[in-house]
Amino acid sequence: MPNTITLGYSPCPNDTYIFHGLASGVVSAPAKLEITLADVEELNAMASNGRFDVVKVSVAAAAGILDDYVLLRAGGAMGYGAGPVLVAGEACDLASLDGKAVAIPGRKTTANLIFGLCCREAGINVELKEMVFDEVMPAVASGEVAAGVVIHEGRFTFREQGMVRVLDLGAWWEKHTGLPIPLGAIAVRRSLGEDFARSMNEAIRQSLLHARGDFDGPWEYIRQHAQELDDAVIREHIDTFVTDYSLDVGEAGVGAVKRLLGEAGWSGNDVFVEL
Repeated sequence: MPNTITLGYSPCPNDTYIFHGLASGVVSAPAKLEITLADVEELNAMASNGRFDVVKVSVAAAAGILDDYVLLRAGGAMGYGAGPVLVAGEACDLASLDGKAVAIPGRKTTANLIFGLCCREAGINVELKEMVFDEVMPAVASGEVAAGVVIHEGRFTFREQGMVRVLDLGAWWEKHTGLPIPLGAIAVRRSLGEDFARSMNEAIRQSLLHARGDFDGPWEYIRQHAQELDDAVIREHIDTFVTDYSLDVGEAGVGAVKRLLGEAGWSGNDVFVEL
């Protein structure tokens, strides 16, 4: 096994909650960790360039790296009622956005993939404006774009910002597939070997279990990196995006990931590490 590995995940509360045990050293990792925290679309881009040994990526982006990476069964973001939301400054429907500018939190995000599927079903074309996730709602509020796809804390705070929901993209996915929405997953470099991948999977599981057993332990680490500092919003974020699927994707989770990867153009079967 390697002596040192590079690990990337986002500063969002669900990730800092899951990885605090490893980042703090309370939970042992299979190697020394060099940790980078970055926006999800930055992580997607860096993963596509092979920047990390272990990295949190959007499931949609995983379709482009699975020749070099395999997904772990633990540490991801997946569930029901946890999807991105399309919002606007005033009441409208999806069809009315035809030909208009819509802000997205990155082209390789799962949110953008599902939004694209919704547009295809509705028979509309929009002008995509790619930006960092926390710039989406300000762009909608200023009128720079007609609508925006919000993720992370934005799912819980858009109404406070004067936005209205146009479409719950997660609910759309659940209705059309009957599956949980697979938002993010942990990818590990295949060249590190199956034994390392299994060890890393177990280390992430133990880090999550430690957080569940001592919520106050990771709290300062979570708040240090969170975009939204309201305690109630942070806790709701964690409750929504850290589920039992984060401990193990399970059969339904595997099916959901493979379904989404198929929509993103992946046709292989060797997706998850074998435990």
